[in-house]
Formats: sequence, structure tokens, C-alpha cells
Amino acid sequence: MMLGADVSNLTGDAKSEAARGLSIIVPAYNEAKGIAHLHERLIELARTLRQRYGLATEVVYVDDGSVDATLQIARRLPATALDIQVVSLSRNFGKEAALMAGLDHARRGATLFMDGDGQHAPELVERLVAHWIEDGYDVVYTAKAHRDNEPLLRRLAVQGFYVLINWGARKKIPEDAGDFRLLSPRATQALRQLPERNRFFKGLASWIGFRQIRVDYEPEARVHGSSTFSPGHLIGLSIEGLTSFSVAPLRLASLLGLLLALAAFLFGLSILWETVVSGQSVPGYPSIVVGLMTIGGVQLLMIGIVGEYIGKILSELKARPVYFIAEHSVKAADTESEPGASVGNAAE
Repeated sequence: MMLGADVSNLTGDAKSEAARGLSIIVPAYNEAKGIAHLHERLIELARTLRQRYGLATEVVYVDDGSVDATLQIARRLPATALDIQVVSLSRNFGKEAALMAGLDHARRGATLFMDGDGQHAPELVERLVAHWIEDGYDVVYTAKAHRDNEPLLRRLAVQGFYVLINWGARKKIPEDAGDFRLLSPRATQALRQLPERNRFFKGLASWIGFRQIRVDYEPEARVHGSSTFSPGHLIGLSIEGLTSFSVAPLRLASLLGLLLALAAFLFGLSILWETVVSGQSVPGYPSIVVGLMTIGGVQLLMIGIVGEYIGKILSELKARPVYFIAEHSVKAADTESEPGASVGNAAE
């Protein structure tokens, strides 16, 4: 029985694979004010890619339960120079689920993931495609060139996150790498074969291997609104990423327990020394209370960490669909749309 996955049927010859085209996956949540402008830029990109590489392009807009007019606007976007798919989820399932929905519906060979807020410049896609077709890379990922414009506390938190998630990991996640990346057809196929439902896209895209290259870039300013990712939301996503992709929190809990046990042992030796050698008894009440509070706090922390992992296991065992599709429409390039509505099953 083969316990691995075989993608050797895809040659890895980028120039021959380019004939299969490129699917651009754009998850969108309340992006009504900017999605039309982004689409205009994608049309120009599609024309450029066809002219330079003969690359056919489609864009897959995944509406992640928006409460504004994002879906209505996406339905009306013209299929000029590229095919359009509009996938509407039945509610807001989160960005990871939206990325998965886009991946499941991508019909071309290679895939490219970019945000719908306009901060990922379509013009940079030409450089990513060049690394794939001309240089033969399977995963071309982008990363922020610097974080000088961010508060010190946030920079320290980000650094701490990457140190923790990469602690003891055989495959490191590149620091500051984002979801804005291109995957070749065989890298796309490999990513599709990963079965877990609690997905951390950045980690999985690095874990699959193949030839990878980093491209530093400066995110563009948002043309409208503000980010929906509050500090609390970002902390939640960090916890999700850590517990979905790494056992570092469990190792940290074990290390903390070991240090606490060592501290308690040394404290016991000091009490023994004071009693036997000096003949002085150590006052009991303060030391007992402090010790109990410390041990209790550490135990609760460890229980919480273990609970996060148990929750992930329970979610995998339930095997609920990762998302439901409320509506799915397709427009071929320069043709009218062919709408079809369905309630979709989750990807297996």
C-alpha cells in the first residue's frame, strides 16, 4: 500500500504546463468598493500573460459570506480576456475555507492566490509567473520586504510567532510569507491531496516541498476601507495556525512543566538547607500560596493547550464539510455567463 502521494505524472516542465493556463483565486469578504477596480487590473494582467506566454487565465472569486454587495458586483463583472467563476459560500467560513473552495474549483493547471483588497498588485504576478515558466520554480511565494511601518509590539509578536511555529520543525515556514503566491500544476495537485480540514495554508504550501523561491514586495495601500483583521482576530488566527500545523505549543508546555519542576526541586533543597543546616524554619503560608498559584496557573495553561489539540482532533473526526456553496456561476471569456446554483459538498 502506498502511503505517499504520486504527482510524477505532471512533468514539471513549466513551459509545456503553461498551456494549461493559470487560475487566480481571490477570496473576498465585504470588498464591494474595490472588487471592480481589481478586476480591471486582472483583465490587463490576463492580456499581458496571454501575449507574453500564451497563458490562458481564469479568476475565481470566492465570496466568503459578505454582507455588502460584493456578490452582486462579482456577478456583473465582464469576462474580458479571462474566464470568471463566482463561488458564493453559504456563510462566512473564514479565509482558509475560502482559499480551499477556490482551490477546489480552479480549472487551470497552475494556481495563484491573492487578496481581494487590492494590496496584492496584479502587476507583480508577471514576475511570479516568470519564475514559474522561465526559471522552473514550483512555488513562488511573496513576503513583506520589511515591517518598519508597523508598531514595535506587532513586530515582536510576529517574530515570536515564527520562532515558535518553526521550533523543531523539519520544514520551516518562511518568515513574513503571505498567502500571495503561485503554485505550479504539480504543486497545486500536491496541495489538493492534503486531507486535513483544519488547514494552515502558509504552512502547507511550504510543507509540500518542490523548488521554492521568495519574492519580497511592498503591499499596496488599501484603496478603500480598513482591514477586518483586528488584533484579537490575528491572535486567534495565530493560535489556529500553531495548533493546526505545529506541536511547538505542546513542547513549550512540557518545557514549562520541566522548568517548574526544577524550580520546585531547588526550592525544596533550599528549605532542607535552611532547616537542617541553619536550624531555621521557612515561613509556610506565603510560600505555599505562591507555589499553589504558580502550579495551578501552569496546569490551566497546559490544559488549555491540550484542549486546543483535542478540539482539532474532534473536528477531524466529525468530518464536517469545510464549506457549503450557495451559488456558483461561470463565464467563459468574452461570453455570457452560465449560472448554476447548488449547495456544494466540502472538498475531500
